[in-house]
Amino acid sequence: MKRISWDDYKVAYQVTLDGSLSQAGKTLEINHATVLRHVNRLEKALEVKLFIRHQRGYQLTDAGSVLMEELPGLIAQFSRLENKLHNVEGQIAGELRITTLSSFSSQLTPALKTFRDKFPKIRIKLLSTDDIVPLESGAAHISLRAGSKPNGPDLIVKNLTEFATQYYVAQSYIDKFGLPKSAKELNDHYWALPTSDKYRIPFIQHIVDKIDKDKIIFQSSHFPDVNQAVIEGMGIGPFTVFQANQITNLVKVPIDLPQYQESMWFVYHKDLKHSARIQCFYECLSEHLSTL
Repeated sequence: MKRISWDDYKVAYQVTLDGSLSQAGKTLEINHATVLRHVNRLEKALEVKLFIRHQRGYQLTDAGSVLMEELPGLIAQFSRLENKLHNVEGQIAGELRITTLSSFSSQLTPALKTFRDKFPKIRIKLLSTDDIVPLESGAAHISLRAGSKPNGPDLIVKNLTEFATQYYVAQSYIDKFGLPKSAKELNDHYWALPTSDKYRIPFIQHIVDKIDKDKIIFQSSHFPDVNQAVIEGMGIGPFTVFQANQITNLVKVPIDLPQYQESMWFVYHKDLKHSARIQCFYECLSEHLSTL
């Protein structure tokens, strides 16, 4: 069997994830022809067909399925090896991959700018998602998670800060509809809220229990969408106190609503416990949050 480039395996794996050459090319930031060349070269070297090509995209053959079952573990091992090698050097350089909640990513930007100014050899890749990205996969070095303390035998977890949440409304809404002055008036107003899958959150449930569903005139599964709807004056909705303080036209709803306090956690894999990049970023982020 011929010698095979590791890049050929990685490109073939991306085709499996994306289902087409063109989409894999976009993900990897290479052109369609280069993706095809990697796949063809890998199949030729292995002397087996890995994909069935048809109009709906690329599907795995039995041989391809076997290969792709093993590759995620190998990719994770290479990622851990890369991390350990970076740690040996101890340099504040290279790529730093961070995953965080989509509602927190914009608040993170000033700290990222400060970190980059201090360590200009760092390249930052930010993955904004409400899903938990497993750190053992190597997709991210750091996870900034909200809620209860993350647990796992291979995780190092540090408390970053606490965020309080309240309900706010834009001045443009107040000019048209006024403000609720008591809990009895909540049902006289319009609301911008998360979708029903978020109703289990206590500060959301508190409002949903007190208003008619037709008063919820905007919903999204994405908190930043809800925030923007409030800013535009569509209705009353939730913000962290920190977020609201950055926006000049928001007014806190002056009624007794339950304030929700949420912890933000700084999480990384134990293999990175000696990483200079991660320790320096933690210090930078902690310092930034302490000034808010």
